[in-house]
Amino acid sequence: MRLIVSLFILFSLTLSAQEVTVLDVDTREPIVGVAIYNVDKSKTAVSDFDGKVDVSAFAKAELITFQDVAHKTAQYTKAQLETFKYRVFLKQKENMLGEIVLSSSKFAQSRKNVPQKIVGISSDDITRANPQTAADLLEASGSVFVQKSQQGGGSPLIRGFSTNRLLITLDGVRFNTAIFRGGNVQNIISIDPFIIDRTEVLLGPGSVIYGSDAIGGVMNFYTKQPKLSFTDEITISGTAVARVNTANNERTGHFDITLGKRKWSFLTSASYSDYDDTRQGKHGPDDYLRNNFVQVIDGVDTTVQNDDPLIQVGSAFNSLNLMQKVRFAPNEIWDFNLGLVYATTSDYDRYDRLTRKRDGEFRSAEWFYGPQKWFMTNFQINKEGNGIIYNRAQATITYQNSQESRNDRDFGGADFFETDENVDAVSVGLDFTRNLKNRKNKLFYGLEYVYNKVGSSGQVTDITTGDVTRTASRYPDGSTWQSLAAYVSTQIELDPKTRLQSGLRYNHIWLTADFTENNAFFAFPFDKADLSTGNLTGSIGVTHQLSKTVGLKANLGTAFRAPNIDDVGKIFDSEPGSVVVPNPDLKSEYAYNGELGINLNFSNMLRFDINGYYTLLNDALVRRDFNLNGVTEIEYQGEVSNIQAIQNASKSEVYGVELGAKANLTKHLQLTGNFNYTNGVEQEEDGSYVPVRHVAPLFGNGHLIWKKKKLTLDAFVEYSGKFDFDDLAPSQQASPDLYATDADGNPFSPGWYTLNLGSQYVLSDTWSFTANLENITDQRYRTYSSGISAAGRNLILAATYNF
Repeated sequence: MRLIVSLFILFSLTLSAQEVTVLDVDTREPIVGVAIYNVDKSKTAVSDFDGKVDVSAFAKAELITFQDVAHKTAQYTKAQLETFKYRVFLKQKENMLGEIVLSSSKFAQSRKNVPQKIVGISSDDITRANPQTAADLLEASGSVFVQKSQQGGGSPLIRGFSTNRLLITLDGVRFNTAIFRGGNVQNIISIDPFIIDRTEVLLGPGSVIYGSDAIGGVMNFYTKQPKLSFTDEITISGTAVARVNTANNERTGHFDITLGKRKWSFLTSASYSDYDDTRQGKHGPDDYLRNNFVQVIDGVDTTVQNDDPLIQVGSAFNSLNLMQKVRFAPNEIWDFNLGLVYATTSDYDRYDRLTRKRDGEFRSAEWFYGPQKWFMTNFQINKEGNGIIYNRAQATITYQNSQESRNDRDFGGADFFETDENVDAVSVGLDFTRNLKNRKNKLFYGLEYVYNKVGSSGQVTDITTGDVTRTASRYPDGSTWQSLAAYVSTQIELDPKTRLQSGLRYNHIWLTADFTENNAFFAFPFDKADLSTGNLTGSIGVTHQLSKTVGLKANLGTAFRAPNIDDVGKIFDSEPGSVVVPNPDLKSEYAYNGELGINLNFSNMLRFDINGYYTLLNDALVRRDFNLNGVTEIEYQGEVSNIQAIQNASKSEVYGVELGAKANLTKHLQLTGNFNYTNGVEQEEDGSYVPVRHVAPLFGNGHLIWKKKKLTLDAFVEYSGKFDFDDLAPSQQASPDLYATDADGNPFSPGWYTLNLGSQYVLSDTWSFTANLENITDQRYRTYSSGISAAGRNLILAATYNF
């Protein structure tokens, strides 16, 4: 009898062991309705609601096919399934990848389950758009507005917030440093578009997952991963790209190569770009013309007439980007990834500072950034599990070094000022996800520690004698910024049509700064800053599928930004006649956000999404007039300047609407569009309200895309609305050099549009070509708050070789 029972148990175990679970490789959710069959289809089966299917009828050496309409087909023998522990992971088809997002929890989720709006940009989108920089990549999405102070730049604006109120991540690692300022930040150009596999922009607060700075949104860039081979033989693949354009005589070259085996893979990438001065368009405000510029002739600063006022002299630069990745995956459980990234630029002029004038004469003879250098090493460990604590775990250890410098000299002046900054950043993160009851209910949680140390120095050189002396540094040298945080987030299925996502994060920030060295130049009434602040943020959101056609979502969330070294310790001439000084008495600013959205899907032929949002920012860190023991003016770089400082002195309200549409007109023809409207006010010292500086005019794009076989044609329009003088924030009204002039002599930001035509031809699996003609009508325009005009009519040609 015992023998019979033992045999029965053994037989039952054998049968259960031959039950395969089919899962999505990204979300780890079960796939229902996967067709499973052998070569001649004499044996078939279909996965159930839990993704399970019995394969006991198949022979051990028999090739089994797994096929699903939304996933790539896979084939394995039963012997291979045994080594996989009877779990099969299917990858979504390329045209379905937009349904998966990573930004909401750091782990893959179905877009339909996420209550916040997330804009995705695929590698195919990037290839067709041919962006010169990561900033241009974001601008092409139609959901992110980009400001530029020079050609080598790009500062994103999202929902009325910018710079240090937006967070940038690369492969989940925080890119922002302790010296990201409240003014426009151009550091995003260090990210190479050629190495980006996908980009996701989370619109709205993201502090629960990402911590400080994620008030207006999070821009997540995910780089290409080294691909493993299915055999022990080495496989080689790669890409080479050559690109030119006519507006700035671009010369760009890129290559990446991957060597892969079953367990090891190596990816090497390099990109180099060289840009001449940008030519702006013929048709637009004369205020933007570059009629003259400064040139040193025989040692004398001289104003020189520009032979072609359309050429924006002082905008040329070049850049170099390198990346090396190593991946080791010994089995289905462990996956180790090491990444090294290096980016640098040449010196490049701050174009908007070179066009400023005082009493009809240029203010600056020189104003340029030194090479912007950035290095990152990122080691990431991924582990599959099935225990009580987690199903998937991810550990990340990262070191980054950022270097930048500012160099300027007044017109006719002998003093050449230079400040140099160096930031060392270390971060450690642990992230986990755990299935609750079933794979549709999930728990996400994690810990994060970030450490930044800022090095800063200043010097002045007398160009007539060559004498070099020390001067005030931009930041207190040796200052530190630290963050320690823990978060938890859940995804719960309330019923088959309704899902809830909620989360909490506690973040503690420490900041130390010593002003002793700079007190040798300025008699500040303080020597140190020592801040310690705790921050609790939370979010709750719900998605509800009302019908096959109508989906609803709502989201409430809080976010914060803790003071950084730039807020507390900066010394800088923020605008003509004013200088910002340190202020050690700061606290965090908090945002409170509400969002409602509706998605309409008419049989996948016509889709609309409409989002409305409102954000209140309390204790806003803003630049205001300040005094040092009653003193309101000091001398800075030889000029008597009004004293200002960053202060918790305001609150602001921002609200807006976002519209998106996609229509499949025919099998080959598609129409898409994006529209964004934002408005906002900020409280002044006297209690009155004025426009928020980083609220962009209404903007968007529209694309008519035709695809057939090897050819893709894309006719598209990009546009922006107008800001009259009264629509501008006071700081912008005081910056006439950035804007056109209206009939009353006041600065304003004109509306603009461009007509464009893109094309891609895939000659073979090896060769593809793109040709884009942008700004066909040769408009002369500037995006809002920009100090340089966009390119005029521009032909971009690129050839790509895949092997």
